Amino acid sequence: MCGFAAIAGTHQPALLEELARSLHHRGPDDGGVHHDPELMVGLACRRLAILDLAGGHQPMSSADGSLVIAFNGEIFNTPQLRAELEQEGVAFTTDHSDTELVLRLYERRGRAALDALNGMFAFVILDRRRRVLFGARDRFGIKPFYLARPGGGLAVASELRTLLRVPGVERRVDRQSLFHYLSLRFVPGERSILSDVQRLPPGHCFSYDLDRRDLVVERWYRLAFRPEHGVTRDEWAGRIREELRGAVDRWSLSDVPVACSLSGGLDSSAILGLLAETGRSDLRTYSLGFSGPEDAGLDELPLARALAARYGARHHEHIADPSELLDDLLQMVWALDEPYGGGLPSWYVFRMMSRDVKVGLTGTGGDELFGNYRRFVPFETGRLARLRGGDVRRYHFEPGYYFRDADKRSLLAGDGGAPDTAALLQGIYDASGSRSPRDSVLALDIATQLPDEFLHMTDRFSMAFSLEARTPFLDHRFVELVCSVPPALRTSAADPKGLLRGAVADLLTPEHLTAPKRGFVFPLGRWLRHELRPLAEHLLSDERLHAQGLFRPGLADRYLVPHLDGRVDDTERLWPLLMFQLWHLLYVEQGLVGRPNFSWQDIT
Repeated sequence: MCGFAAIAGTHQPALLEELARSLHHRGPDDGGVHHDPELMVGLACRRLAILDLAGGHQPMSSADGSLVIAFNGEIFNTPQLRAELEQEGVAFTTDHSDTELVLRLYERRGRAALDALNGMFAFVILDRRRRVLFGARDRFGIKPFYLARPGGGLAVASELRTLLRVPGVERRVDRQSLFHYLSLRFVPGERSILSDVQRLPPGHCFSYDLDRRDLVVERWYRLAFRPEHGVTRDEWAGRIREELRGAVDRWSLSDVPVACSLSGGLDSSAILGLLAETGRSDLRTYSLGFSGPEDAGLDELPLARALAARYGARHHEHIADPSELLDDLLQMVWALDEPYGGGLPSWYVFRMMSRDVKVGLTGTGGDELFGNYRRFVPFETGRLARLRGGDVRRYHFEPGYYFRDADKRSLLAGDGGAPDTAALLQGIYDASGSRSPRDSVLALDIATQLPDEFLHMTDRFSMAFSLEARTPFLDHRFVELVCSVPPALRTSAADPKGLLRGAVADLLTPEHLTAPKRGFVFPLGRWLRHELRPLAEHLLSDERLHAQGLFRPGLADRYLVPHLDGRVDDTERLWPLLMFQLWHLLYVEQGLVGRPNFSWQDIT
């Protein structure tokens, strides 16, 4: 795992070193830069050594110097692809580096190389013969990729805050992104929270002509639903078990120890059981609990302990409390790059894991593939079922705890007529290519919440501690198999994960098979009324809002005061607001280029 940056256009060579330093946490083991004065192109990279510890130095050049790559990620079918290329006469210079594998594959196949890659990746290649920069991002957006066009040139990086060191990249809040964020708790799609910075979407690649300075972005992968009929439920369960086991085996490829994040839920528990089934020794598990009897409903530590004991894993636990969250909150916001209003517990799991290992497997993606908390049900029952194609507006906003589009127009100062968030979601839902609501909701989740919330958080929190987080559920072979299951067999309203549970039942304890689904979240509603109250009152005060110029006054009276008084529970609105205000303080008001050196007490 690594972090990279590249710049095309007039720049000082010293800038490359600065960009590399900003990414040190993503790759503390090694680093380097490549400067091409003729083409006015520079590449910088920091490396976390996981495969071929001695031979994967980056940026890496081809034998004739015509290609140079900066690569972030892991390619889990490297052994097979390397053997294929060797049969074609390719001679490798490293022992088993996946970075060289990508470079050689591109050298032979160009853009078509992407179709062969199984893994998580983002990379940029300087192709001197064609005089282009070529870049690509993996199918589901596991690894990040940001772009900016300062002065009409091109700058790219693994993290947004790295690009803020490039002259000409400004810190202007993108009003449309803020509008969507307030409803979704994450920034969706190609736009970032800053007007000057864009994202390369999942499953997309680009080519930048160094002479004409033209940037062309294209989709190279699209998830398709092709239901395979005539297969029984038991046969599907067997195929899912076999393919998920293969994914876990592939995604545990490493020259260093691999551990498991273990919440006690079905997804992470299945990963541990399948990892044990592959014959891996030295199993290690890491789980999080909460202090206080009032949080017992969130705690899955007994389930995690039981499963770890079954497989003889070395089990580790951390108990989180509000004071610790406050102590770490600014560091979390800084690590996240962009505003994020979701859950934060993974910070503590990844920090704990990083003390022992460099690689951790997680269950991310399992929810989205198998029903995602029954999110498809409103499209199949009642009013929504009678609406052609479903109505995402009602589906997402009727629960009442998200900011509706109308709410935001009265909340934001001069929103400029931003397109409705509901329209954005509806367009993605309608483009699924399937008439099944279960498929369309899956496609919507995989295009939005998965990459822009969960994978975003997973990457930033793990890399903050120089830990590589892997997501075997997002092995594309497994995802494509799941999407070939007829939707009525894949999930159900009564038991969304019944098919997955049946596929891995023998790996789990009886308690796992009957345990209710628990969210992996902090008790933020209660904390906002107590420990976090002074911070929320300060950040949402009319005085600050007026100086900031993004929100209309009265926000605290409308949402915060009723919550503090216990009249309503507005956690789902207040927490994203609070997290945005903290992000704005660090990234815009303070204009930081490095970690904050002050605490939350200094804010209030």
